[in-house]
Amino acid sequence: MKVAAGNFGEGNHVIREQRLANTFVELVDNLVEDFDVVELMTLLTERSVELLDADAAGLLLRGESGRLHVVAATSKATEVVELFQTQNEEGPCHDCCSTGTPLNVADLAGEEGRWPRFAPVAVAAGFRAAHAFPLRLRGEVLGAMNLFRAEPVELAGPDLAVAQALADVATITLVQSRALVDAQIVQQQLQHALNSRIVIEQAKGVLAERRGCEMDEAFDLLRAFAREEGRRMGEVAADVVAGRRVIPNP
Repeated sequence: MKVAAGNFGEGNHVIREQRLANTFVELVDNLVEDFDVVELMTLLTERSVELLDADAAGLLLRGESGRLHVVAATSKATEVVELFQTQNEEGPCHDCCSTGTPLNVADLAGEEGRWPRFAPVAVAAGFRAAHAFPLRLRGEVLGAMNLFRAEPVELAGPDLAVAQALADVATITLVQSRALVDAQIVQQQLQHALNSRIVIEQAKGVLAERRGCEMDEAFDLLRAFAREEGRRMGEVAADVVAGRRVIPNP
């Protein structure tokens, strides 16, 4: 079994620390009034992949029913695997949310006994290792962040701490700007994030059909246009779905 050493090795330690500091500054800078939750969650998964030398990442949140829903994924393939996990209520994020503790799985090929449906699908998609980290708020688990690797590796100790810190940033993202005293307000924030994700998925489908492109490319177009106009991605997506806005060619 390999152990993923990340970028904490000698010679790379200072660079890694600087990248990590820059990432946290970037994420905090985005925590402004009326920020786009889905956009920030997507940015967080992208930075997690870069910092932790992973191949893909996804972020799942609990809905009102208690079921997990995909809010961010770094690729369409990752999103499909995460959706399979939520639909079958089986996999690392599901277990992570149930226990409230991180999960470090070095080789999914050996986990068919634990996850008979999820493990084969993830391996077939090209993922061998999976690492899940809970989004925790005062004893409540709001969701989980999932990292995937193409090779069977175990996440090293320092990287486990970094990954959990990034998951904690996701929690802060969900609840910041609100004096969240009771669970009802927390749930409202979670539901808002899930609703935004649904509209964005619809807009991706509209753009992909109109332009004859892949869903990942459609997402990039939507995201870039929202940034250019200085608007939340969910708002732009709603305009695209309703036909109120046509995104011009880049």
